[in-house]
Amino acid sequence: MSTANGTSANGNRPAQDRSNLIPFSSRLKEGRALAQDVWSIFNAANLPADCINLGQGYMNFAPPEWIKTAAEEALNSVATNHYSHPKGRMRLREALKAHYEPELGRSLDVESEILVTSGANEGQYSVFVAFLEQGDEVIMFEPFFDQYLPSVTFNGGVPVYVPLHPPIGAGKQSAHEWTIDFDELRRALTPRTKMIILNTPHNPVGKVFTRHELEQIAAIAEEHNLLIMSDEVYDTLVFDGEQHVRIATLPGMWDRTVTVGSAGKMFAATGWRVGWLIGPPSIIQPALAATTRIVFCSNSPLQEASAVGIEQAKNRGFLTQQCKEYQERRDILTSAFDSLGMKYTNPQGAYFTLLDISNLTWPEDYPFPPTVLGRGRDFRACWFIAMEIGVSSIPVSEFYCEEHTSIGESYARFAFCKDVDTLKHAVERLQNMKQYLA
Repeated sequence: MSTANGTSANGNRPAQDRSNLIPFSSRLKEGRALAQDVWSIFNAANLPADCINLGQGYMNFAPPEWIKTAAEEALNSVATNHYSHPKGRMRLREALKAHYEPELGRSLDVESEILVTSGANEGQYSVFVAFLEQGDEVIMFEPFFDQYLPSVTFNGGVPVYVPLHPPIGAGKQSAHEWTIDFDELRRALTPRTKMIILNTPHNPVGKVFTRHELEQIAAIAEEHNLLIMSDEVYDTLVFDGEQHVRIATLPGMWDRTVTVGSAGKMFAATGWRVGWLIGPPSIIQPALAATTRIVFCSNSPLQEASAVGIEQAKNRGFLTQQCKEYQERRDILTSAFDSLGMKYTNPQGAYFTLLDISNLTWPEDYPFPPTVLGRGRDFRACWFIAMEIGVSSIPVSEFYCEEHTSIGESYARFAFCKDVDTLKHAVERLQNMKQYLA
């Protein structure tokens, strides 16, 4: 029995009726997060102990000594062990200003146009928090970096998928040949479209979008008054003399573009979780309000070390040398596919390559675990390669919507952000795939 004031007769408040509450899991389902994710399936704990991990995109080597020294010095200082301003430490914002002004061809205001975040992923998330309203649609080019999907859906957004179309033919093919059908892109737009996510250099294709492609995307964004989230975390890893064009530099695009960057990718320090957003105050200020509530501020000592890294990188010739080293790593890995005569995408940027595994075979009675059964054919292919060849990769259908899974399941993603010895060892093992090729 309850009294008139809503308490029970014994003085306790009655249990609340929660039948009308929307469970958090309903949002998780939209982001496919209740199913076992690809990273859990292809985790080192599930694979042979000596399996060479070319699946996950983390380095097996340390940042340069001079950047690690800067981190140690920051840890030995008092101020850098405490809260930083939510906008980011001033030294890092000043370093980013000096680095990006020539790239963007404009002066940057460190107070209103640069925001330091806890990795690029949190920076992007803060933009989704700030700008997405329930039902807003977000254009995502497939294959897409898998973090985009839950980040959009958790904030009420609706992903709309536009696939990059892979090249036709055999052997080595340029990432340039993965193309957008711009008529298809236009058909994907509706009055609810709010944003386009652009990723260049692209993970996992390795495509560096051309100026002409970016101009067409920019024209669509202007025509339909769309925001552009330009994920450019691999901007310092561009190969073969390719030019990385920043869409924010195109006419009319500064005011509607947020550019995302990463110290983790720039300095082989992915665990530092230092990233940044650069854009007009109309985007940065709402993102600041969001990131202040999400994390308040980012890692102080490693912000300081990242600032030192950016300040010294040019004089040390670090970024140029690092790019050459990654290109060498790419060429070592892809030499395995050349010798096997397999079709693959030669990346122009980032540190992944896609191998076409559609002609890989295995015994009909091969004992696949339940976690890969019922998924795309590429899940079984990647599992077989890991178990029988001893090299792990990631099935690319994970980066597609259900409707377009058939595109992705022809490919496995291999990461070459590993030391040369590891890659050479992997190349030796990969030759054993020959016996399984149709």
